[in-house]
Amino acid sequence: MPNVAFINGAFVPLAEAKISIEDRGFQFGDGVYEVIRTYKGRPFALEAHLARLDRSATALDLIQPYSHAEWTDHILEGIRRAAFPEAKIYIQLSRGVAPRDHAYSTELTPTVVMTVREFHPLDKSVQVAGVDALTTEDIRWGRCDIKSVNLLANVLARQQVKQAQVFEAILVRAGLVTEGAVSTVMVVQGGTVMTAPEGQHILSGVTRAVVLDLARSEGIPIQERYVSQQDLYGADEVFLTGTTVEVLAVVRIDGKVIGDGRPGPITKQLAAGFTKQVG
Repeated sequence: MPNVAFINGAFVPLAEAKISIEDRGFQFGDGVYEVIRTYKGRPFALEAHLARLDRSATALDLIQPYSHAEWTDHILEGIRRAAFPEAKIYIQLSRGVAPRDHAYSTELTPTVVMTVREFHPLDKSVQVAGVDALTTEDIRWGRCDIKSVNLLANVLARQQVKQAQVFEAILVRAGLVTEGAVSTVMVVQGGTVMTAPEGQHILSGVTRAVVLDLARSEGIPIQERYVSQQDLYGADEVFLTGTTVEVLAVVRIDGKVIGDGRPGPITKQLAAGFTKQVG
């Protein structure tokens, strides 16, 4: 079964996929992206991901070359060609190819890239045990709500994670928790789930929305507000949400034990509800 690439309307083997060195996505990070996963071979929350791709493209004045129906056809064809039991679909849209200059022409043809690779979900033992995290300063640019390919700050945070041998970096801006380097952070205190509000300081996660809706349906109170780093350490529970992590408990942060050091009841309830919903 092959890893599949889709470049500007054509499917090719991933090893043969190429773009120009003059592409503005390569030269400037002038582009946006989305990551979608499958469950039982079907893309999850596809419409929500495509809507976010639209919002990101619009924010950067990028031309969206395909309708949702056309994107859906291309994605389903990529999944069919790859034929993996489960797949991760990466979509990238850049402004296109032009001689290197910061300013851009509005006449450029966008570059469209999609890859379909095999996806290996986290082992269930990780969800059962929970994971460790560290905190680090949020040094990202001022429009985190745009899913831009400019990810250098996230790269540096994830390198800290790798070196510390923990699972995730929790980003803190002016003493307040924003989100994870590759996830949304949710905090439980006194039975209430708290997470940073939508706005320019976070990327509004697709899984975030699904989990918050699930919490509401199960009568769990929600507050969309910032919590402090000290509140994070003193929380009853902390968990991450995201396309690849689903709902995942954090049991230690910066070496400090969260709650009793095990996934808490609300985290487990939402994780079970999410598994049921996608199953």
